[in-house]
Amino acid sequence: MRLEKIDILNFKNIAEAVLELSPGVNCLLGRNGMGKSNLLEAIHFMGIARPMRSVPESALIRHGQDAMIVKGDYVMDTGVAERVSCGIVKGKGKTLKRNGKEYSRISEHIGKFPVISVLPSDSELVSGVADRRRNLMDTVISQAFGSYLTQLIRYNRFLESRNKMLRAGVNDRLLYESVEAGMAETSTAIYQTRKNWIEEISPLFREYYSRISGDAEKASLKYRSVLADKTPEMIFEETRGKDGVLGYTSQGVHRDDLLTGLGDYSMRRLGSQGQVKSFTIALKLAIYDYLKERNGITPILLLDDIFDKLDSERVGRIMDLVSSKDNFGQIFITDTNREHLDETIASLRGESLMLAVENGTFRTV
Repeated sequence: MRLEKIDILNFKNIAEAVLELSPGVNCLLGRNGMGKSNLLEAIHFMGIARPMRSVPESALIRHGQDAMIVKGDYVMDTGVAERVSCGIVKGKGKTLKRNGKEYSRISEHIGKFPVISVLPSDSELVSGVADRRRNLMDTVISQAFGSYLTQLIRYNRFLESRNKMLRAGVNDRLLYESVEAGMAETSTAIYQTRKNWIEEISPLFREYYSRISGDAEKASLKYRSVLADKTPEMIFEETRGKDGVLGYTSQGVHRDDLLTGLGDYSMRRLGSQGQVKSFTIALKLAIYDYLKERNGITPILLLDDIFDKLDSERVGRIMDLVSSKDNFGQIFITDTNREHLDETIASLRGESLMLAVENGTFRTV
């Protein structure tokens, strides 16, 4: 899949832009805060229908404006042309259309136009709270299996109902069991799908990390869930009294986590900035391969500030990986350094485009 053209109106600091894009590598050159990452976020927004970072969707609207819209013309791997438009109006919410027809549910869009984003903030996947890692799992798996997203939505509804009962001090055991039966069914499906995902993606991840690091160290990714040792019914029975005091459900798949390892130790505790960035890039590239294999669609790869915190050897290995494998399609790279981008274009070969970005405007270099 490739994005041939993007039409942007009032997206963050981009007042208006219509860009014809390269099917190969697209480099965005400019100082910090000029709008390079905003273009990547607009592409991500069309593909995932949600912001690239944890911000309210209204924050995507340009300051002083009441609405924004982003439109993209795609060519799929099959050669079929597709158009996606995604807009937000303050106070009215979001609209998402494919070929001029609005989706009845936005969840129907997930997985149709896959995008993999490598961001500076990805370090929080290692150093941050479990929510970040769990959200990554759910976002990726939802793009591969529509049924998973359905189960996740159902589980969260049951979870919300149970938490309301706990806060209200409800003591009716049968009422709890009726809600917990739904939670048990959905959480079992969620756990098994996540477990299968980790088993499938881990070998890809280890290979990428080994190649990026020059085989200097070993990294690992493991799934931690309370369901590995207990059934949902056992968990609810054991924690119902405690949860009544707390006012929320303290255990379940909504507390699952990914453990990040460096050799025999924790990447979170001992990893350097370069090792953490290598870890997150390896993980995102493994996700790229996973989604392409599962969906049969080549994702778009967004590399935001890829050179920061990495030594030249690791950067070189990453560029070699991206350029040497046949499966990487359209790529977008941002940087403040023209030399970095010139070297990238030379290493990746093929078709390319360089755009200078200044105050939300774009100029072909």
